[in-house]
Amino acid sequence: MSGMRVVPTWRHGQERLHVIGEDGRDVAWYDRDAARVTLLGSDETVREAVLAALGPFVTGQVTVGPPPVPTPAELARLGLHPDDDLAPNRPGEALLVDLDRDPPAHGLLRTDPRRHALAAQQRVGELLDGFDGAGWRVLHSVPLPGAARIHHLLIGPGGLFAVHVLPARRRRVRIDDPLVGAGRGEPRPLLRRVRSDASRATFALTAEVRPALVLVDPAAVEVPAPPRDVRLLTDTDLSALSRAGGLLKPADVEALHAIARDRHTWLRL
Repeated sequence: MSGMRVVPTWRHGQERLHVIGEDGRDVAWYDRDAARVTLLGSDETVREAVLAALGPFVTGQVTVGPPPVPTPAELARLGLHPDDDLAPNRPGEALLVDLDRDPPAHGLLRTDPRRHALAAQQRVGELLDGFDGAGWRVLHSVPLPGAARIHHLLIGPGGLFAVHVLPARRRRVRIDDPLVGAGRGEPRPLLRRVRSDASRATFALTAEVRPALVLVDPAAVEVPAPPRDVRLLTDTDLSALSRAGGLLKPADVEALHAIARDRHTWLRL
C-alpha cells in the first residue's frame, strides 16, 4: 500500500484530491470543501494507507467513509435518457442549431443578427456557469412548447431566475416598461416576453421563478422608472446574482435542477 499517490483534479474551479493505488485505479478521494474522504473499499488496511497518503493535505476534522447514498434528485438525473436531458445544452443551443441548418449567405455587408444574439448568450452563459462554485446550477436554452426558449434558467441559494439576454452592442438602451429599445431600433414590448418566460417556468416547476433581463455591452441604460418584478442587469454586474441567498437549501437546489433538466417537465405547458 506504500505505492499510493495523490493526484489533484479540478471541476468547476473546485479541487478534489484522488488517491491512486498501485494498480492505477482510484481507491479514494478527498473533497476539501466537504471535509470528506470517500473510500471506494472497506478494507481497513486500505483505509489506513489512504489516510497516510493524504496526511500532508488534510486539514482539520474530516469525515471518512464510503460514498454517500444518492439523493432522490441524483437518482432522477441518472435515470434520464440522454435525449431528454437538457443539462448538456450549450449557451445559445437553439441559435447554434439554426445557424448550422441555415447558415448566413456569403457576401452580406451586415453581420447576421443571429450571430450577435449567439455571442451575447454565450457571454452570459459563461458567466453563469462560473456560479457553480457558489452552489448555483444553470440550464441553457431551455425549450418551451412552440419556438420559445428560456435563454438561461438559474437555480441557486437566491432562488430561481429565467434569464433573457439582449445584445446591446455599444448602443444606448432605453427601458420604458414594457418597451425596450436599443439604439435607433423600434422599441419592442420585450418585458412581456421576459415575464411570460418566468411565468411559464413557475408553472412547470411549481416554484417561483423570477424574470431577469441581461443587457450585454450597452453604451448606456436609461430607465425612467424601474420595471416591476423584473431584475435588470448588464453582463458586467451579473455576478450580483451569485451573491443572493437565503431562499433555497442545497438539497432544494439539486431537486429543482433535476426536475428542470428533464425535457418532459416543459412539455406539460
